[in-house]
Amino acid sequence: MTETPDWLVLIMGFFGGLSLFLLGMDRTISGFKGIAGNRLRWVLSHLTGNRFYGVVTGATITAIVQSSSVTTVVLVGLISASAMTLMQAIPVIFGANIGSTVTAQIIAFKVTKYALAVVTIGYAIEFFARRQLTERIGRTIMGLGLVFFGLSVMGLSMVPLQSYDPFLDAMGSISNVWVGIAIGAAFTAVIQSSAATMAIVISLAVQGLIGLELSIAIVLGANIGTSVTAQLAAIGKPVDARRAAFVHTLFNVIGALIWVPFIGILAGISIRLSPPDDIGRQVAWSSTVFNVANVLIFIWFTKLFARASEFVIRSKPSDEARVIEPRYLSPELLATPSIALDHARREIGRMGSHVREMVVAGVAAAISGTADELTAVAAADDEIDELHASIVTYLARISEGEITRGQTDELLGLLEAAGDVEAIGDAVSKNLVSDGFKRIEAGVDISVPTRTLITDLADDVIAALDITTTALATDNPEAAQRTIDMKPEINARAAEARGHQLERLTADEPQRFEAYRIESDIIEDLKRIYYYAKRAARVGVPGNNHEDKA
Repeated sequence: MTETPDWLVLIMGFFGGLSLFLLGMDRTISGFKGIAGNRLRWVLSHLTGNRFYGVVTGATITAIVQSSSVTTVVLVGLISASAMTLMQAIPVIFGANIGSTVTAQIIAFKVTKYALAVVTIGYAIEFFARRQLTERIGRTIMGLGLVFFGLSVMGLSMVPLQSYDPFLDAMGSISNVWVGIAIGAAFTAVIQSSAATMAIVISLAVQGLIGLELSIAIVLGANIGTSVTAQLAAIGKPVDARRAAFVHTLFNVIGALIWVPFIGILAGISIRLSPPDDIGRQVAWSSTVFNVANVLIFIWFTKLFARASEFVIRSKPSDEARVIEPRYLSPELLATPSIALDHARREIGRMGSHVREMVVAGVAAAISGTADELTAVAAADDEIDELHASIVTYLARISEGEITRGQTDELLGLLEAAGDVEAIGDAVSKNLVSDGFKRIEAGVDISVPTRTLITDLADDVIAALDITTTALATDNPEAAQRTIDMKPEINARAAEARGHQLERLTADEPQRFEAYRIESDIIEDLKRIYYYAKRAARVGVPGNNHEDKA
């Protein structure tokens, strides 16, 4: 008579082991992203339209962060932030599936007996670390140890099932590969981790509870289920981000279904590539083989995938973002602080571009504009305030995560720089607009020579603001330094305009004193705008620790 297992102990052991596995994966991903965050930013920033380079990029990033879901979610964020096109993202999505097989290969090795030793080593490194990088290395090692220990606990919890005939009969009755695919897809969609599904399948196979072909069917299903994460991340995102999630799902579904008739062949290939009687390695190799083969097949059809996504997911007028809305502040990027900071820079640069338009319109309106034009300039500051609030909120959310000391310094600099750029908008809406209304009320007509001098000064200030915007958006110290070095030129322009004003005071002109006061205020406002541009360049770009004097 078959002995009935203690189901409470078995269930607690299984889900306890699964929890340890997922906790270990989470710590490993967190540690890897902390170690490789800046490298990830470099790789993504140098991504080209070459499809093969994109595949390598996707495989490399996924191998580093140990999760194809993380890679795809980041891609959705980058597309939402207009930092990557759909055609660039598709090969990266393909490559992510290859990178995810690295996790399966690690799981398949019989390393569980060393799990607690790895946990101990990782904890010791993290506990005694004096540098943040060392601490993150320790966390990563400890996470891997927890992954192995979770596998061990799951495996031990299922040992009683080896001699429990009803369970063996039930598993033996699952001869239909479609049932296995459905099980793998559903389970992975619920827990949102194909790596966890792979771990469970390998544990069941090693214990002799399921055969190789059923294991492969479940793994094929897991590839389908893992695309749910990308679909969830794409909800409410721009149209190209939703298309990228659709491509991920389409690729995984087609890639799984085309192997259904060839599961026996895939099993034979996996057996040849693995040590004798090592079913765990065979399951891992089956995942690697069909994912690599799928990429080699579908890489030639990236344009077809893009067109299919455009046909299914049509553009709508509502997909066009309003100017007031942030473009680059994608929440999906918050999990990778280095990339999130980079996109906060882009948004500050975008805010700077809108502020530039305000300065151009504000100077023209202050010199000779109508009351309606001045009112329109003042109203434009509301959009700047909205963007600034969004940037500050986004930077605050980044600070809530685990960031390095260097990233903390960068974040604080960007926070100050965003405030300085926003202050330029205030200087236009409050000061220049006020000067314009004073001119209208006093009935002053600024002379053509004076307009020319003020416009020349404004052109130099706008040029400085353009350079600052570029410096902030691209983290360019050389550009920031150029803004700072423009100080003598700006002062010379202002002095020239003041000299002309003094000459006009001695002339017998009507309202010369009112004109002098208003013109002086405009000149001072332009100098103040340059001061904020210079300060934003200094604090927003590392390495520019110059005196902050006007």
